[in-house]
Amino acid sequence: MPILNRQAVAVVVGHPLRFVLQCVRGFRANQGLLLAGAVAYYSLLSIVPLLMLVVVALSHVIDPAELLDTIAHYLEWLVPGQSRAIVTEVAHFLEHRDLVGWFLVLTMLFFSSLAFSVLESAMCVIFIHRAAIRKRHYLASAILPYCYILCLGVGALIVTLVAGSLQVIGAESVRLFGVDWSLQGLSGALLYMLGLSGEVLLLSSIYMVMPVGRLSWQHALIGGITATILWEIARHVLVWYFSTLSQVNVVYGSMTTAIVVMFSLEIGATLLLFGAQVIAEYEKVVHGTPDVVTQLTAPRQEAR
Repeated sequence: MPILNRQAVAVVVGHPLRFVLQCVRGFRANQGLLLAGAVAYYSLLSIVPLLMLVVVALSHVIDPAELLDTIAHYLEWLVPGQSRAIVTEVAHFLEHRDLVGWFLVLTMLFFSSLAFSVLESAMCVIFIHRAAIRKRHYLASAILPYCYILCLGVGALIVTLVAGSLQVIGAESVRLFGVDWSLQGLSGALLYMLGLSGEVLLLSSIYMVMPVGRLSWQHALIGGITATILWEIARHVLVWYFSTLSQVNVVYGSMTTAIVVMFSLEIGATLLLFGAQVIAEYEKVVHGTPDVVTQLTAPRQEAR
């Protein structure tokens, strides 16, 4: 089978601006900003308990300082400028992990799963053309968030080990033509590529698992790459804004961290759902949905 549907690709490539406008119209029709606000709110409630669970579990096999440093580095991608504040709270909790009981663990598991549950509901709205045909069993929806938490823990373990190896490489140097060449720049580039690749894979996995029904990995990858590119642009803009123009600390005072994290999560959730909308619109083109294909191709046919 071809990796992508040739006719659908031809339609999208032939009318890229119209396809983007179609995605924006579909996103607005699905109340995408409202859905993103709900996802961002529950993500704010989930992020700290989720990090606490991951750190407490992995601290038995990885040095806690190295683990927290790696999490802080990549958490900066999600909440620019505020990762250290979140990691500080997680580190404080880690110092008292001996006091963690089963009730607290269950409570953190519940709050950690909230964002995934709301995200699944938001995906159902965007992929309504699938949900109308096939329903997901309620037990699968209940177990899915916890399976994702487990996968995130395994991913954090792998990323920490690889990042530690790359940092060791960065401390080395190569002697060539009588000159010592430091590998620090190479290590930094590899760390960035590791984070970027992990971001694409994480988003693509969300698009494959969260919506009802089966989604090919090619379509999921389209959404993952789209959301990653948009988030990388937004992330650099946020870093520049908060470091130069923003006066949020003057306006909100002690609430600055919560406000900035919420704002970053709102933008991230919006781009995440927009990536899902891109997949949904592309699926409609692949399946030959009349209204979508007509809107994309009608102007050219009229010109003929």
